[in-house]
Amino acid sequence: METQTKDIETLGIDTVRILSADAVQKANSGHPGTPMALAPMAHLLWADYMHYNPKNPHWANRDRFILSNGHACMLQYSFLYLTGYDLTLDDIKNFRQLHSKTAGHPEYGLCPGIDVTTGPLGQGFANGVGFAIAQKHLAARYNKPGYDIFSYKIYAICSDGDLMEGVTSEAASIAGHLELGNLIYLYDDNHISIEGDTDITFNEDVGKRFEAYGWHVQTITDGNDLKAMSNALLNAKMETQKPSLIKVRTQIAYGSPNKVNTAGAHGSPLGADEIKLVKEFFGFDPEKSFVVPDEVLKYYREKGDRGPGLESKWNDLYAQYKEKFPELAAEYELFSNDKLPNGWAEKLPTFKASDPKMATRQASGKVLNAIAATLPALIGGSADLAPSTDTNLKEFTSFTSEDRGGRNFHFGIREHSMGSILNGMALTKGVIPFGATFLMFSEYMRPPIRLAAIMKIRPIYVYTHDSIGLGEDGTTHQPIEQLASLRSIPNIMLIRPADANETAQAWKVALEHTTGPVALIFTRQGLPILDQDKYAKATGLEKGAYILSEASKKPDLILMATGSEVSLILQAQAKLEEDGISTRVVSMPSWELFEKQDAAYKEKVFPKAHKKRLAVEMASPMGWHKYVTDEGDMLGMTTFGESAPAEELYKEFGFTVDNVVKRAKALL
Repeated sequence: METQTKDIETLGIDTVRILSADAVQKANSGHPGTPMALAPMAHLLWADYMHYNPKNPHWANRDRFILSNGHACMLQYSFLYLTGYDLTLDDIKNFRQLHSKTAGHPEYGLCPGIDVTTGPLGQGFANGVGFAIAQKHLAARYNKPGYDIFSYKIYAICSDGDLMEGVTSEAASIAGHLELGNLIYLYDDNHISIEGDTDITFNEDVGKRFEAYGWHVQTITDGNDLKAMSNALLNAKMETQKPSLIKVRTQIAYGSPNKVNTAGAHGSPLGADEIKLVKEFFGFDPEKSFVVPDEVLKYYREKGDRGPGLESKWNDLYAQYKEKFPELAAEYELFSNDKLPNGWAEKLPTFKASDPKMATRQASGKVLNAIAATLPALIGGSADLAPSTDTNLKEFTSFTSEDRGGRNFHFGIREHSMGSILNGMALTKGVIPFGATFLMFSEYMRPPIRLAAIMKIRPIYVYTHDSIGLGEDGTTHQPIEQLASLRSIPNIMLIRPADANETAQAWKVALEHTTGPVALIFTRQGLPILDQDKYAKATGLEKGAYILSEASKKPDLILMATGSEVSLILQAQAKLEEDGISTRVVSMPSWELFEKQDAAYKEKVFPKAHKKRLAVEMASPMGWHKYVTDEGDMLGMTTFGESAPAEELYKEFGFTVDNVVKRAKALL
């Protein structure tokens, strides 16, 4: 029996190696060597260790799998096909082709069984930490004695390239600090990158590095040693206090006589002649391609067929749980279906014009704390900036290694990994994550922001200190190009509210939006609270742009702004009206929301006949041309700011009532 099992295991592993090489060769593009080297470790995961259900890739208690070195995706596609996911051999043959499920890197939502989109190295590694945090939090909230509803683990394969990227260091550090024992990472130590042997740049002791982070580290000297890797995986499953790293020495393009252990096998097809030699090496017919022996398909399908039984057993447990804890079950089902409790929005605070000036960051903090108790799925924190971003949930504890139920997260000064961790959290049903920092430091987060937009998932970014209005910190902290840069990302929603009431509406929109990331942009400086009896209601924010204050008669001019500049153009409107210039004021907190409106509404706000328009925003003017038209103008920032008190900066750069009036009159 052991020989027969060993034989089918070897045949299955070799089938994956050749299938991967064939697909890359047919596409004439891709990375064949790494899947060939990693087939044994991936075999163990799909055959023996991971709990998954090909018939329901979204089963809540499945183990998560992340291929952080996403260029090796033919490895993952091969096992998804073999174990019975909705993927065919034709899909494998269509690797890297237009509209194929099998893209050049794994894509969440495109191919069944992909838990996260990985591409830029290091992202998957850090996403896994987010998945692990979310699992621990769900377990703390919902598990009860005898009812381990959420007990899954997070498995990942990562590479030398992943470990070189800085985001990995950030994520590994916080994972060790939080004692995330549900993480099991296999490190493909193949010593090869695109430029050659990794010793030209990378000769650190990875094992000691991860031990210093607080990880459990094991080393396997031969990537083909199934017994050693299986024992290491078993040890990792038993280690519940520390995240695990299993360092596996592999040979890239194992089985290729001329390209094994060479950079030439990393990012290019092996070549038709070399593939024939590979097939001969493994005992396959060199003249045939995409061969999957019947016994191999049967073997792996049987492994996949365990999934429905595993899920059925879990469903039975969940049914008992639901009967015993109906309120908790109902709560989880509500949030896991991207729904919010009835009446939650009634908890949103309203602010009076008679109240003192209030920074929108401060208003955001009041909103968060008003709604937190009603929305237990809402969890998050900041990159060591909670006092500055006003994101602390005051009635709740912090998530730590001792308190998994805490809702305040301390990401440390690690903005890049915070963004990546948020993606892993956002991909976990039942969790609504937010992360905060200064708008300037959104720059650290660009890769995970972009990936969240690609995946159409909804982490919420709280970005404060949004303009030169932050004052004395100067050019290094004053964002100029960030609004334009973020707006340029497809499928992101950016909202920059004008006052406290728009801030409350911004949170409402963010929480009800489920198909992409949301960036909430808040001020450091205090802003007047706009009189909702005098001006239009802040609920107009839901349309992205709305007529806040109408002209006394048919408008001669339209003034538009976002954020703190809205109160400025309201003052300018008053002066212009005194001078007989009929002026409409439009608050435009979200371009993306406005673009979703129908043509009739857009025409109502910005009539085509009214071409005299002035936009005001303390940021790069890029993009505003769409709304100001050829006969309009934009008062923005075309240089970096300076270090000085905010009021002095407003005068220096022209963000005063007199200058707005002057620029407006110049248009007429």
